Amino acid sequence: MFRKWLRRTPLALRQVMKEKTRLAVAVAGIAFADMLIFVQMGFQDALFDSATKPHQLLEADLVMTNPQLQTLFSVKSFSRERLYQTLSHEGVESVSSVYISLGQWKNPETRINRSILIWGIEPDAPSLNLPEVKQNATHLKLLNRVLFDRAGRPEYGAVADGVQKHGTLEAELNSQNIQVTGLFTIGASFAADGNVITSDSTFLKLFPERQPNQIEVGLIKLKPGFDPIQVQAQLAKQLSTDVRVLTPEGFAAVEKYYWESQGTIGFIFGLGVIVGFIVGIVIVYQILYSDVSDHLPEYATLKAMGYSDGYLLGVLFQEALLLAALGYVPGFLIAIALYQLTYAATLLPIAMTLARAITVFIITIVMCTFSGAVAMRKLQSADPADVF
Repeated sequence: MFRKWLRRTPLALRQVMKEKTRLAVAVAGIAFADMLIFVQMGFQDALFDSATKPHQLLEADLVMTNPQLQTLFSVKSFSRERLYQTLSHEGVESVSSVYISLGQWKNPETRINRSILIWGIEPDAPSLNLPEVKQNATHLKLLNRVLFDRAGRPEYGAVADGVQKHGTLEAELNSQNIQVTGLFTIGASFAADGNVITSDSTFLKLFPERQPNQIEVGLIKLKPGFDPIQVQAQLAKQLSTDVRVLTPEGFAAVEKYYWESQGTIGFIFGLGVIVGFIVGIVIVYQILYSDVSDHLPEYATLKAMGYSDGYLLGVLFQEALLLAALGYVPGFLIAIALYQLTYAATLLPIAMTLARAITVFIITIVMCTFSGAVAMRKLQSADPADVF
């Protein structure tokens, strides 16, 4: 009868559900560890997504930069003549230049200055793949006209509301009066809280110390039928070493590498994931070890009845997997809530993704399985002689 009962009711489930307080502590501990991992991974992905979003919006088949470029928010300039030299290649259809620099935006209400990323583009040439840029190309040709990033930080003021209500808004940028004639959406990042797009003429007026022939990014459009990778390799041989030609994906990869390897932020987030993993291992190990210690006579009895060590170890691993599943659910739900709060507070592009949810679930299983493997040594010491 005892054996039939054991077969009908999974032993691992009974062991897990037997001690309600211990189960609650275990679930809370795993949920905390999962929540910590979710938050760290979410912030790291938000960092990369926000930092590389402008790169993904560039209308170009190839991008020219200074070879010393590390990040878009501390970009180095190069001579525009190098960009024009690419027109000698049979595959190049057109080129356009982009100026980039940090400026000072004065909040119209509070009059407090705040750094903002300024893009100077050629209004009639391909630049950023934003419909608002094309729609406002005529307005941008006029001096002191700019487009404002509606997804920027609220500390810049209620600029988007003012433009939507009145059509335009007067503001001050780099101590010069400008007029906001339109809106677009890029969003805040860890390095810049907002963006402004203007014409190359207005950009040079905002930065009078700048040399017109010194640009930050060169955009290269190819003729149909030409492979960007092949043209990139050919231009690399043709041009001087004081410039570098990249694909848009390679341009974004340079930015991501900076934040991932050179900057300290990526390291901190990675360390947070490791800490969460270790915390989870310790918590689950303590729960499983205590459970084995409290029920050591029962395990010894099962051994005396003929159950092998392999069966009992399987029970322990089943307990670990049950704890992983039970703890993952609240951790997942808490993480979604924290993502929403973070987005509302910072406007960073942070949200739950299927890939991240699966990754953390796998990490949780590995975490709990590893804890079960460590606690296994205690279970192996269960001897029938301890009971009889």
